[in-house]
Amino acid sequence: MNSSEIVNLHNNFAAINYAPLEVVLSKAEGCFVWDLEGNKYIDFLSCYSALSFGHRHPDLIKAAKEQLDRLTLTGRAFITDQLALFSQELAAFCQKERVLLMNSGAEAVETAIKIARRWGYEQKRVASEMANIICFAGNFHGRTTTIISFSDSRKTKDNFGPYTPGFKLVPFGLAEEVKRAIDQNTVAVLCEPIQGEGGIITPPAGFLTELRKICTQHNILFIADEIQTGLCRTGRRFACDHEEVIPDLYILGKALGGGIVPVSAVVGNRKFLDVLKPGSHGSTFGGNPFAAAIGRTVIKLIKETKPEKNAENLGSYLFEQLKGLKSPIIADIRGKGLLIGVDIDEKFGVAKDVCKKLLKNGVLSYDTREKTIRLAPPLTITRSELDYGLERIALVFR
Repeated sequence: MNSSEIVNLHNNFAAINYAPLEVVLSKAEGCFVWDLEGNKYIDFLSCYSALSFGHRHPDLIKAAKEQLDRLTLTGRAFITDQLALFSQELAAFCQKERVLLMNSGAEAVETAIKIARRWGYEQKRVASEMANIICFAGNFHGRTTTIISFSDSRKTKDNFGPYTPGFKLVPFGLAEEVKRAIDQNTVAVLCEPIQGEGGIITPPAGFLTELRKICTQHNILFIADEIQTGLCRTGRRFACDHEEVIPDLYILGKALGGGIVPVSAVVGNRKFLDVLKPGSHGSTFGGNPFAAAIGRTVIKLIKETKPEKNAENLGSYLFEQLKGLKSPIIADIRGKGLLIGVDIDEKFGVAKDVCKKLLKNGVLSYDTREKTIRLAPPLTITRSELDYGLERIALVFR
């Protein structure tokens, strides 16, 4: 079948449009992918940061093959060597004591919410059924019923009610608004250090530091959703590291699975995670030995290759090159490391229209919140590969 036949087949039988740009990808290597017709594209999306080490990294493929020959799944009644080692290594990487492994990012966010609520009732002694969590306007933490309940995006929220109570929404980046929202029943603040799906929105300098102080002063948990920003994407191991802030709970995902298998985690100290007792929470596939083997290899690669340095250096280069285009199409550019948002001037249409033009010129990208193009190439990208992509981007923004 050719691409048009596959797209028609998809549209006839798939319930959700997973391919809005109507390109059928068939193989990949490193920073590049190919469609069914053999056309080559440079990947400036990295599956929303999930492919930090590029497509089919040899170390990750090797780890996957070795584990496939040993053991892939057991029930929760059994501990595996990979689960124990991965938990130890990820906890040490995050400088925390406990790890709870799940699958998707949304599943990890749900887990963090449950931890915060139970901690609030059992440790902080919040009144029964009254716990609330402060979240931020423009957030994106997933698509489950609970999570969309504190979203302000109509696309993800409309007609999925009734919504789950227990959340307060405040403007992103305003510490004073967080203070005003806190009451005796507040158990946590849930924050993306940079709002990815919200349009690569970076908070004012010092906001995360102030947020940490507020949470400490009021005895509430600071939960950092680093699913998209963590594991070196922004030029640091965690985006919180830009302000030397240590949250109570890290939520991790995407890149943790190396682009091979879904892996997510909530990482924190015993006094928080130990509120979950056997039987109170779990996941059929969470922490399976195959996923754990991949996760261990991801942590090993980060320690050995330090991709945060490449993200910082080439991210700055990409940022400056985009600014240097001086294109009237570009209204604004922002971001950190290799996570960059490009706002499109409304006179030139919406971001999706520009993404389609980029695709025709061999660049994979994606729009978010109508006006913003998200650029997040693999952290392993080289200067020459970046220049290859920038040449094609320039053809669209000239």
